[in-house]
Amino acid sequence: TQSRSRYFVLFLALISIMAILFVLLSIIAVFSSSPVHPKLLSMYKIVERGTPNTLDYRLFYTRDGVPVSAFHDIPLYSDDSKKVVNMVVEIPRWTNAKMEICKEEPLNPIKQDVKKGKLRFVNNVFPYHGYMWNYGALPQTWEDPSHVDKNTTAKGDNDPIDAIEIGSKIASRGELKKVKVLGVLAMVDEGETDWKVVTIDVDDPLANKVNDIPDIEREMPGILAATRDWFRIYKVPTGKPMNDFGFKGEWQSREFALNIIHETHEFWNNLMKSKDSVKGISTKNPSQANTPGLISAEDAAQAVAKHPEPSSEGPPIAISVHDQAFVQRTTCEPVAPKSA
Repeated sequence: TQSRSRYFVLFLALISIMAILFVLLSIIAVFSSSPVHPKLLSMYKIVERGTPNTLDYRLFYTRDGVPVSAFHDIPLYSDDSKKVVNMVVEIPRWTNAKMEICKEEPLNPIKQDVKKGKLRFVNNVFPYHGYMWNYGALPQTWEDPSHVDKNTTAKGDNDPIDAIEIGSKIASRGELKKVKVLGVLAMVDEGETDWKVVTIDVDDPLANKVNDIPDIEREMPGILAATRDWFRIYKVPTGKPMNDFGFKGEWQSREFALNIIHETHEFWNNLMKSKDSVKGISTKNPSQANTPGLISAEDAAQAVAKHPEPSSEGPPIAISVHDQAFVQRTTCEPVAPKSA
């Protein structure tokens, strides 16, 4: 009996040791893996203020109940490989309202762009309707207006870098997506560099089949040429000239795109560390320690509270938003370099 008891005690001790080892290995795995937990994006909640389809509408984010900046507090990278990034969806596919992260206001809420005192909607340039993909921005990136890019010979446009997501799902406004970087288009908009990064949601059915520009051409033929066409002409109905492109309009590779993202992330880091303010940019944030723009959770809450209470109903969108516009094309380039 004593022998059995001794073995039973040893058995329990072994089980306890194994349990402790399991816990320790789990802790090590957490700290040695991705710095951004896979479920981190679900920790962010959307807070609407103001009335939809009006000048006072804003969309803020909170984390653990504290308002945060869509520009500065949501992390750029989703894993250690730095090949999967987080995307803030400003404009869902097939919609026209020109929503964007407002870099000028504290905590940088999403709001609708305004031209001459009126809400801005993009035209339906035939054969397209609104935006043909989910459109948004990569947080913690910044196209530095003092930097002249050697590829485009144009300065940055002073915005977070733009991203399009070409997956099958229509996103919702303000949705945060983990996306795989696939390539980039070097657009030059009114003399400024305006990179367009093409991505796909990591959970999309095609995500495992597309890794670079040639894969997109194989799996989704025509979408890259149509995307470049749209970016070239979408402002023409408003009286603006066609946009131009670096690299003769050819899409650049995933590796090139990742380098551009890294570069603009470093520009953002420098922006946040600088004691000199940049015109038109608010760096206020509640999470970036040792930055001049750091504010308290209370101040962040007050920044949101200054905006009107949310209203579920707003004025209808004008029927004219759905009108078609026609533009004569003058240029046609290959999608990608022949070596791609």
